Amino acid sequence: MAPDPSTSPVPAKDILLYDTTLRDGAQTEGVSLSVEDRVKIVQRLDDLGMDYVEGGWPSRGNPTDSAFFRRMQETPLVHAKLVAFGSTRRPKAKAEADPQVNALLRAETPTITIFGKSWDLHVVGALGATLAQNLEMIEDTVAFLKARGREVIFDAEHFFDGCRGNPDYALATLRAAQAAGAECIVLCDTNGGTLPQDLEPMFRAAQSAVSAPLGIHAHNDSDVAVANTLLAVRLGATHVQGTINGYGERCGNANLCSVIPGLQLKLGKRCLAPEKLSRLYEVAHYVAEVANLPPAERQPYVGRSAFAHKAGVHVDAVLKRPETYEHVPPELVGNQRRLLVSDQAGSGTVVFKARALEVDLTKQSPETRAILERVKAMEHEGYQFEGAEASFDLLMRKTMGMYRSLFDLQGFRVIVEKRAEGDILSEATIKVMVNGVEEHTAAEGDGPVHALDRALRKALEKFYPELREIKLTDFKVRVIAGSEGTAAKVRVLVESSSPTDSWSTVGVHTNIIEASWQALVDAIEFGLMQQAVAAKG
Repeated sequence: MAPDPSTSPVPAKDILLYDTTLRDGAQTEGVSLSVEDRVKIVQRLDDLGMDYVEGGWPSRGNPTDSAFFRRMQETPLVHAKLVAFGSTRRPKAKAEADPQVNALLRAETPTITIFGKSWDLHVVGALGATLAQNLEMIEDTVAFLKARGREVIFDAEHFFDGCRGNPDYALATLRAAQAAGAECIVLCDTNGGTLPQDLEPMFRAAQSAVSAPLGIHAHNDSDVAVANTLLAVRLGATHVQGTINGYGERCGNANLCSVIPGLQLKLGKRCLAPEKLSRLYEVAHYVAEVANLPPAERQPYVGRSAFAHKAGVHVDAVLKRPETYEHVPPELVGNQRRLLVSDQAGSGTVVFKARALEVDLTKQSPETRAILERVKAMEHEGYQFEGAEASFDLLMRKTMGMYRSLFDLQGFRVIVEKRAEGDILSEATIKVMVNGVEEHTAAEGDGPVHALDRALRKALEKFYPELREIKLTDFKVRVIAGSEGTAAKVRVLVESSSPTDSWSTVGVHTNIIEASWQALVDAIEFGLMQQAVAAKG
């Protein structure tokens, strides 16, 4: 049984966390990080409590890497050590004469990670060196950097593949790095093909071969990178490498957002202060935003769905005893419990949601039954409220007589014009009534929905200037009944945000403009109500 993090004594920090998001993670398909992006990420990781942050490969001549390391020379870190990454010297050149090795020194980082080949297939077939030459390259490079005052970490590339093919040679590469003074030797599952039951004997062989601290660097091609990392720690590894959100080439790297809570909350290994661990959700989503990737909704620990409950039986149990369906309290990693509203939800969900409106309902309340019946009827029409909690909030208010419309629509018109030269223009005209005052406005946009959104805002901002703080951040459309072709219903999901909050709303109709209108109106009304509540509080 996992230790209870609230009662079990946690040992002093004994696992060093090494983040390679800026190097391995930046190799993710579709990711391109600017110098400014990298600086922002490294500062967040430093604040989180990461021990090492690998900044990139300064010797490759990549101008972004070079500019980043120059920038970091003027950007001190509080906790983390910045790491420059590179390879052993070339087969026929001494380390002191190798340009890429000297480039690592010019990065002026306190720590340098050197990777060397530990698989004989790579040494001969890819590197074009003899097995003896490769051992000399490892020892010479590590010793050269150590002599110049650097902490050196040795990444034994393809160690587990090498250990399967030629175990004596793979272990010899570790001994060469240790003899040259490497502070830590990291066993790399570079191809990501090693399963946990195969990792253990090879890890124990490495423990018998060297006395230096061992680390683990696992790729996720077999979907066991996190499992392999946790197993390596149980076997004695004191240094773990990975990336935020598991970013990385091919299938990614070990996901530190799963590894860290697994170590701390499951294995009792202290690697972050508790108050830092509670910021893990924030950091995971921040890095996703900077990388311009959507957060993985069902990611363990830090995904929005990680502690989301939909089935009525589950919701009822969680409201009584959270541990019935939650393996750790979500607050420990900065996440929160979410009770989803759907036709599968029970009355317990409605009772829980009503508390946010300061309404004391019971499962037997007429309002509870009315809300559930309304949800089921609307979901039958194609609505989904589990991803549109703001629309559900408004639905509850309307059903319980707590809703007051902020404006009344008199009508709108949307025009899309395609010109001979190929330009497409969209214009929306709208007429609304606010507190007895009619407002008639028009606006252009990049598309019909954008034009409609701009026209509505233009009409309302003179009455509700706080609307300027509400932004539409995402717009998604899904066809509900594909068999109907172009006459099928569509579901529109709109995501909005203010400086302090974010929310989602939904609309459904056979006409995409009407579905969008429903979601836009909910988004604006909910946002304005939230700002009014914040102003009072």
